Amino acid sequence: MMSNEQWWSKLQPATREWLIANNGAAVPERVANEVAAVGGPVAVKQAGEDDTQPGLFYPDEILDWVEEIANNEDPEDSA
Repeated sequence: MMSNEQWWSKLQPATREWLIANNGAAVPERVANEVAAVGGPVAVKQAGEDDTQPGLFYPDEILDWVEEIANNEDPEDSA
């Protein structure tokens, strides 16, 4: 499987910005499709936090990794 750094670097800048700004939110299909197309994780359809808005979501480990990127932390330091 491709490392997070590998697929992240292949995303369009606007997609990376969206993922950082909306980390943990339901992912639009276009974003999920781009991430999957470059070898990133596949977003899973599930209910949202309030169980009323189903959508596409990434697993917690991906959300944590994106948060580290957003905070200018080195994700490898926490591995």
